[in-house]
Parts: sequence; C-alpha cells; structure tokens
Amino acid sequence: MHPTRFAHVNLIARDWRALAGFYVSVMGCAVVLPERDLRGDWLDAATGIRGAHLQGVHLRLPGHGPDGPTLEIFSYDSTAGGEARVPDQPGLGHIAFQVPDVRAAWTAVQASGGAAVGEVLQVTIPGAGSLEWAYVRDPEGNLVELQRWSA
Repeated sequence: MHPTRFAHVNLIARDWRALAGFYVSVMGCAVVLPERDLRGDWLDAATGIRGAHLQGVHLRLPGHGPDGPTLEIFSYDSTAGGEARVPDQPGLGHIAFQVPDVRAAWTAVQASGGAAVGEVLQVTIPGAGSLEWAYVRDPEGNLVELQRWSA
C-alpha cells in the first residue's frame, strides 16, 4: 500500500473555462491535460446525480513540480443553487496562495472579475513571523486567501 498523498481540491464552477482561465492568468496555475468530459452510469452512481455530466480540467498549483497537487475545476450541466461562503462558515473555507506582493495580487484579482472581501493587512503572529494577507473572491465567489510571510 502506498502512503497517503494529497491529490487535489475541487471547485464546481458555473463556467469552468472562465474560472480556469482566471486561476491560470492571475494565480499562475498551469493546465494539466487532458480536459475531462465525463458521464455514464459510473458517474451517476458515484455522485448520486441521475444523468450527471461534467466537464473541466485540472490545474497544477504554482510552486510544485509535475507531480504536485492540482486544483480541479469542473462544471456540471446543471448546478444546485448556493449561498456564497463566508470566512467563519463551517466546512471547507478557502484556498490560499503565497504571493510575492499581496496588494498587487489583491488588485489583480479585482481587475480580473474577482472581489475584495476585506482589506490587505499586516500582522505579526507570535512564533511564526510577519504575515501580509487578505481574503478575496474569485470571479465565481469562492474564497481565496492571498498571503506573504516574512521573518
């Protein structure tokens, strides 16, 4: 048996191509082919959704080699409605990216169809260092943390 290894995080998008484009151009992710176009009894059984059909792609997360984890962005033919996540909501909260310049990334997200959640802040975390960070939303409303640590 192989040891456990982190594989990917999945985002369900209204428009997977547009959202993948955002993560490639703004966050520096790289497309991992092939694109997926999945349907069949096996998918219905796995998802519990009758007639499930999804399409999408995996994106290699920046800063990792060719075997590193991915961000999986898929769209179903139809999606259930849902409220936008907030930082204190239980469950999977956000994805985080270390960036060289938080303010520049914060501005780039907004210029690319995303939105600021709060301000860019600088705080000292005892025993961990100085953290510059901010929450933003990608163009589909998913929470993303931008961070830069220094000693």
